[in-house]
Amino acid sequence: HSATKALLEGRDCIIVASVSCIYGLGAPQEYLDMMLFAEKGDTIPRETLLKKLVTMQYTRNEIEFRRGSFRVRGESIDIFPSDQDSAAVRMVFLGDELEELKEIDSISGRTLRTLEYCAIYPVSHYVTGKEKIKAAIVSVKKELEEHLAKLKAQGKLLEAQRLEQRTLYDMELLTEIGFCPGIENYSRHLDGRAPGSPPATLLDYFPKDFILVIDESHVTAPQIAAMFRGDQSRKTTLVEYGFRLPSALDNRPLNFDEFWNRVSQTIFVSATPGEYELERSAGLVVEQVNRPTGLLDPEVTIRPATNQVDDLLGEIRSTIEAGDRVLVTTLTKRMAENLSEYLREVGIKCRYLHSDIDALERVEILRALKRGVFDVLIGINLLREGLDLVEVGLVAILDADKEGFLRSTRSLIQTMGRAARNINGRVILYADQLTDSIRQAVAEAERRRKIQSEFNAAHGIVPQSARSGSDLALLADSEAGELLESGLSGVVENLPVDSQEQKALLEKLRGEMLEAASKLEFERAAEVRDAINRIQELLLKI
Repeated sequence: HSATKALLEGRDCIIVASVSCIYGLGAPQEYLDMMLFAEKGDTIPRETLLKKLVTMQYTRNEIEFRRGSFRVRGESIDIFPSDQDSAAVRMVFLGDELEELKEIDSISGRTLRTLEYCAIYPVSHYVTGKEKIKAAIVSVKKELEEHLAKLKAQGKLLEAQRLEQRTLYDMELLTEIGFCPGIENYSRHLDGRAPGSPPATLLDYFPKDFILVIDESHVTAPQIAAMFRGDQSRKTTLVEYGFRLPSALDNRPLNFDEFWNRVSQTIFVSATPGEYELERSAGLVVEQVNRPTGLLDPEVTIRPATNQVDDLLGEIRSTIEAGDRVLVTTLTKRMAENLSEYLREVGIKCRYLHSDIDALERVEILRALKRGVFDVLIGINLLREGLDLVEVGLVAILDADKEGFLRSTRSLIQTMGRAARNINGRVILYADQLTDSIRQAVAEAERRRKIQSEFNAAHGIVPQSARSGSDLALLADSEAGELLESGLSGVVENLPVDSQEQKALLEKLRGEMLEAASKLEFERAAEVRDAINRIQELLLKI
């Protein structure tokens, strides 16, 4: 809601979205038509206002005041807008006249500022006027009747009964309250769209001349086409078994062509752009090869894969002795787990990372690697894009000559790049054959090294490792930050002496951790959790 509000109210905004922005969101015009505009001094009968809020899908709640709800207290009405996190709007009436308009704190009720006017957005992007709902219900029932006849003709009586029961219940809810669970599956009828036509998406809320920046475009661009096909496959099954009407197939993401028809200006960002991005860019390619740190791409060594594990063990030990960490990529989960077990048996501190490990644990594993809790991280496809690990001095790619998406030119370049933050960074490819992918990846690394080397010589730059981000930088509470900046050796001196103050500090940190987790900021949540554990361990020793 905050994203669409920002887009509707001004042009000076940046929206950060995932590929899910191509899914249906509700028509912008319907969303705007259902908004509530109020200005100080307006004459608004209270019952009219309350009915309007209900049609906007706000719920009256006098006990728990939360986002998307309102409450009535005497002559005032408090509304918690759908686009706000903590601020609510208070309307104070004198009869039917809006006498006061305030922004208040949703918890304390304290006035934050006075307002001259306000715009309240609907709770859902799928809000629709009564007339359109009536027309949609007629259309849905007509489709239901036709599809029930087909199911019965095919002998699918159970599916027909299931579909009829569910659809009629949804239509009853739409008639009574203007909303039902899964309302988006009837979006084609509510929007009055033709069968097969694309739905409105977040992109339709942007002005025509917006600029789209696609990060890691070699991965993101193919996902656009894949998401459409995956969605259609899943919903086709729901339709076949009587869980949804065929029109639910039109509640879908945009297909590849529909997406690009809505975009006029695009910046593809990738260290390894795909063929599509290069073709669409029509030669307008800007390379950002030179790093401010002067770091060159890591040197690449190719060694036989025959005795790769024994050779790797020696390289791991020499890298650890130099104070650096190691990343190892394998082809399968089983190989990652077995190699991890073998290295532990010979005294190497290591962990493995693959898709079976949840997001929060992955973040914790990566942070533990940076802190030196273990020295070797073994993975498959998760050690490619987006990892900034300054401490890594060696990247080893096992079975590099096994052609496939894990050992393509782009995958090899991305994986090799994990060693490009450390001045001692190097890469070892274990391969018995020199594949085209290996040749191209190594040639690209050498080309980039040459460009950076010439740049360094021309500007007198001495290469140095990139700086590692502070593990504590994301802690919001300044007291906790000061406590932990000095390290465990200084925490004793800075911890509050009073037990109540210690308890209050821990409670504040727990609140910070839960808030970060609720916002899906997993790295931040993991850092605060570690801070809590360190403080608790320390208090037990005091």
